Amino acid sequence: MSSKDVLEQALKLKPGERFLVVEGLIKSLDKPDSTLDAIWADEAEKRLKAYRSGDLEGIPMEEIFKEECLRNINAPNF
Repeated sequence: MSSKDVLEQALKLKPGERFLVVEGLIKSLDKPDSTLDAIWADEAEKRLKAYRSGDLEGIPMEEIFKEECLRNINAPNF
């Protein structure tokens, strides 16, 4: 069965059944990648060491949230 055939069959399903198909497909794409996990763990260790040694300055959480709120306010609504 081709992907076009699968799509045609899926579109004939009830909305709830289509949701389950979509959810299953998305979950199948969201697999952990041990290589990326290792890269991020290494990066986190480097940043923590730099912060503890004073080579990296932290940013207060309030400042980050303030900037994000302003970015969302100014974002165009599509």
